[in-house]
Amino acid sequence: ELPPAKVMEGMGPLMGEMVQKGVFLAGEGLRPSSLGVRLRFSNGKRTVEKGPLQGSNELVAAFSIVKVKSIDDAIEWATRFAPAGDAEIDVRPVTEHWDLGVMPKPAGETMTRFMIARKADRNSEADTAATTISSDADLGELMDTERIQPSAKGVRLRFKDGKRTVIDGPFTESKELIAGYSIMRSNSREEVVGWATRFADLLGDIEIDI
Repeated sequence: ELPPAKVMEGMGPLMGEMVQKGVFLAGEGLRPSSLGVRLRFSNGKRTVEKGPLQGSNELVAAFSIVKVKSIDDAIEWATRFAPAGDAEIDVRPVTEHWDLGVMPKPAGETMTRFMIARKADRNSEADTAATTISSDADLGELMDTERIQPSAKGVRLRFKDGKRTVIDGPFTESKELIAGYSIMRSNSREEVVGWATRFADLLGDIEIDI
């Protein structure tokens, strides 16, 4: 659904300020989990669970954005993204402006962007997991890929009823499905917490991992 007027009116100036100050590098919202899939890899076998999805382990170790023709192509990327051994990966479409009715879909656009989010495990939390993906023109375009450091180096923010709770890492798995992400460049974690708090002022009750 189109965000409330308060969010639409406030988000533009906030994003503009972040871009002007060189803080904001990238960010996307995700479409509902009913349009996505969850991949589980165990003992060399892959199972595919179609959405809507329930929150399980939503602590992310790494993610990629791919632009492909179909969710099946995105699943193939995700399969290559999976580390050796057991893993859980969610694949969901990225929200475009035309999904919200802000602008018409460009004529001739046949590709869709998907976010591939690999969940954290013992290896990634120990900072020993490696992730590499090679390009394949037949599958589409790899637009971005990032590995996230262990939660021990982060912080979790919970906003509820106008109050903020700060939880230092390492933190446990969250059961809340991911709605979107932002990548920021900052001199300190405290500065990013400040920006995240301003996001929460617009969005209301929310949980944010940094």
